[in-house]
Amino acid sequence: MKITRWSAVAVVAVAAIALTGCGRASDTGSGAAEASTIGDAKAEGTLTMWAMGAEGEALPEFVKQFEEANPGVTVDVTPVPWDAAYSKFQTAIAGGNTPDLAMVGSTWMADFGDALQTVPTDLSTDGIFPGALDSTMIDDRATGVPWYVDTRVLYYRTDIAAQAGWNQAPTTWDELKQMAADMQSKGGAQYGMRLPAGNDSFQGNLWMPWSNGVALENGSEWTLDTPEAVEAYEYYQSFYTDGVANPAADRSAGAQEADFVAGSTPMLIDGPFLIGQLEELGGEGFSDKFTTAVLPTKESSTSFSGGANLAVFDDSDNAATAWKLVQWLTEPETQASWYAATGDLPAVQDAWKDDALASSSTLAAFGTQLETAKSVPATTTWVQVAAAGDAMLEKIRLGQQSPADGLKELQATADQLGLG
Repeated sequence: MKITRWSAVAVVAVAAIALTGCGRASDTGSGAAEASTIGDAKAEGTLTMWAMGAEGEALPEFVKQFEEANPGVTVDVTPVPWDAAYSKFQTAIAGGNTPDLAMVGSTWMADFGDALQTVPTDLSTDGIFPGALDSTMIDDRATGVPWYVDTRVLYYRTDIAAQAGWNQAPTTWDELKQMAADMQSKGGAQYGMRLPAGNDSFQGNLWMPWSNGVALENGSEWTLDTPEAVEAYEYYQSFYTDGVANPAADRSAGAQEADFVAGSTPMLIDGPFLIGQLEELGGEGFSDKFTTAVLPTKESSTSFSGGANLAVFDDSDNAATAWKLVQWLTEPETQASWYAATGDLPAVQDAWKDDALASSSTLAAFGTQLETAKSVPATTTWVQVAAAGDAMLEKIRLGQQSPADGLKELQATADQLGLG
């Protein structure tokens, strides 16, 4: 039975929970610098594994396939609530009581990287989306393997778009704003578009600076205050100053979905989990009234890459078999089966050839967007910088601060925090 809790929910939780972490949470770990090999030895023994949310609920039954293929292996999965996971990892690392392997949120890798083994040299990561792979790299060392992925794309009401004179998705920034305005003036919408606001809005709107050629850091310092970034956030602010987006939009749970289904705000940007929510809320036939598309291009079309990785801890008592389980979980066939069981989008591109994914028109945009999606900087100070970015966007959205002034303040804050 499919579990309908999508991966993007976990990504949001990751960002919120990580605020509790100050500095690197895994300073007591050895941070193995040299990669081992999996080898050809038979998988054996007991594995302990932690996994959060719906993944933790689905895994015990799912890994029975691995146990059946490897007689004598037992995988003991411990489901961990998202709101307890970060501190549980910290405590386990400090006490030397880690499991063999765990699901680790993509934005946590820098915090726990010192306690994680380097990916074996004979475990191939070919064909995994590049942005997801980047999230595992700490100081040029691969500390895990992407398991499932998440990104953000454009959702829009095709019926209202047609009424406004649009029969295809916008492909440029100018077209996006014009289409939103036309959905107001010609399509009867109250507002043309909803943009991410409030908590995690900085991360949710990174597609704008990234698509305008912005690099958030250069390896030695943050590079947030640039002309390209100012231009990107001036574009963001213009949706509000021109009345195309509502600066006072209800941000309570379910509000954006309700506005989308009602047609009062017929465009938004969000992750794959939203498909099922909209279809359920809209009822029979509503799936024919909306679609998804890759984000419009400026210099590029670049969205956020999130999700979760699989990692083996330095203190694992059965590392070779743990890596064999990681290898199995990231094979294309296994990834397609995992999607069927949970709805988590595969990190391995070949898995997208499976009929369940390839036949879905609303999922196609996600597969394309993931080809160019980026992960956030793998630094222990990212969460603090992103929180400051949220505050900056709040002022920009409400017209209380110009993007240029906001970015100067954000740069100063980031400079104080450093790259961790």
